[in-house]
Amino acid sequence: MSGGETLDFEIRPNPAPVAAAERSALLANPGFGRIFTDHMVTIRYADGKGWYDARVEARAPIPMDPATAVLHYAQEIFEGLKAYRSADGGVTMFRPDANAARFRASAQRMAMAPVPERLFLDALDALIRTDRDWVPDDPEGSLYLRPFQYASEVFLGVKPSSEYLFVIIASPVGSYFKGGVQPVNVWVSRDYSRAANGGTGAAKCGGNYAASLVAQAEAIEHGCDQVVFLDASEQRYVEELGGMNVFYVFDDGSLTTPPLTGTILPGITRESVIRLARDRGLTVREELYSYEQWQADARSGRLREAFACGTAAVITPIGTVRDRDGEFTVADGKAGEVTMSLRDTLVGIQRGVTADPHGWVHRVL
Repeated sequence: MSGGETLDFEIRPNPAPVAAAERSALLANPGFGRIFTDHMVTIRYADGKGWYDARVEARAPIPMDPATAVLHYAQEIFEGLKAYRSADGGVTMFRPDANAARFRASAQRMAMAPVPERLFLDALDALIRTDRDWVPDDPEGSLYLRPFQYASEVFLGVKPSSEYLFVIIASPVGSYFKGGVQPVNVWVSRDYSRAANGGTGAAKCGGNYAASLVAQAEAIEHGCDQVVFLDASEQRYVEELGGMNVFYVFDDGSLTTPPLTGTILPGITRESVIRLARDRGLTVREELYSYEQWQADARSGRLREAFACGTAAVITPIGTVRDRDGEFTVADGKAGEVTMSLRDTLVGIQRGVTADPHGWVHRVL
């Protein structure tokens, strides 16, 4: 099956869906990642057969043998994207083709069978159409979609699996951070690295996130919302946060973000921010930026704003930066004008209330 091919989906409606009144109550305050819709997508793969048995079926536990390969060798990848309720009552997604392409690249890095991009998109559409009533009407809400794939072959041995299961689940969500959009505090890790050259830093795989959890826990212990990772070789250059890319805004209106060197996840929100900023005539540099320079620029006033970005949090301003030697504040510690203006534009495009010059919005319903 090539990148442009797809399958016919068998729709198996959930025989016991959540009642409409209960669903409405859940959507009133969904939080993030705690509530799930009635259905999921499953598609199977086997060497010599390809992708087959595409279904939309009731969300349920997945039976798993104790020798299933993913449990022992961690062949697993995932994506995260959102569906939005548009002003006319329809439903859209934002740049799902980019997620499909990144999912394919992650699979190739992890020696997994790639899901054809057309099949990836059709699977998302099929699930959203089935669970359309779970897309929140709240302007801050969305339906978070989690496609993932894992090695499902039952064996013990260090080799790529010959069987895979591709799944999509969906979760109605509100704001990623408690309290909505406000500056977050970040902790700069001096003891842990996210990824090294030649590793899996550019792949969206579970192992990268598992390795970051101890550093994230350290950040929380120090009263911070997120961890900042420095490069693995010198522990000098800023790379990314635990689950987001990072940008800096300077007094001349220019922006800097760390370059994609193979150790940083190529964020879709990151790339969108770069294009939106350049649309405005702003200079955006993709270059190395040291933690030492971050401190110096904040103290001199050259650095006016800093923000993190990703699918879950969209764009979030950074206020205070801490490490084991102390802390400093970016400008006045408040959300900056460029940060919030870029966020407003991006959210406006995602929700269909701002012009979409790049054709990023994918209409489902």
